[in-house]
Amino acid sequence: MLGLKLPTDPRWVNIVEMNIDEILTDHAYCEQKAASTAISLIVSFPEYPELIQEMIALSREEMGHFKMVHDKILARGKTLGRYRKDEYAIALLKFFPKGGSRTTQLVHRLLYAALIEARSCERFRLLSEELKDKELAKFYHNLMVSEASHYTMFLKFARKYGQRNEVDTKWQALLDFEAKIMKDLGKKETIHG
Repeated sequence: MLGLKLPTDPRWVNIVEMNIDEILTDHAYCEQKAASTAISLIVSFPEYPELIQEMIALSREEMGHFKMVHDKILARGKTLGRYRKDEYAIALLKFFPKGGSRTTQLVHRLLYAALIEARSCERFRLLSEELKDKELAKFYHNLMVSEASHYTMFLKFARKYGQRNEVDTKWQALLDFEAKIMKDLGKKETIHG
């Protein structure tokens, strides 16, 4: 369903289980960045009222997810760790060239967001199925369902605002590029890395 070209190696869950506090901190910041992305799209593209309405709802939902993850951290007797760079997102953002028309910039940002949400959904599915901690597994199952709808929403908007054939060609090329990135990732206690 997600169209990802390279699935996550299931052994990644072993890394997560040995570093739950680290993965929760990284996950919390991923939710915060997702909310920031929604707000940034509002600020950058105010001329798209349907997109604005969806991004308002998304920013609220993502901050709600941030709170849920933060609450999990606090329940474990920990505090939110320090922010760290997301190697996955940094590498992914190198795919499309800078510049172009406003529409091109919007489509590229929507495709990036769709792919990040798709990978998050795939990782959450893996956690929901493989984590030994059943409470955390259920938590990730619920988030997986939410992430799947985010991925499809971003892709729908990219296809709405861009030329469908061109958007689909770019999407497939981005999926291929992401698969190459993923060959070197999946070895750290991060949601995407």
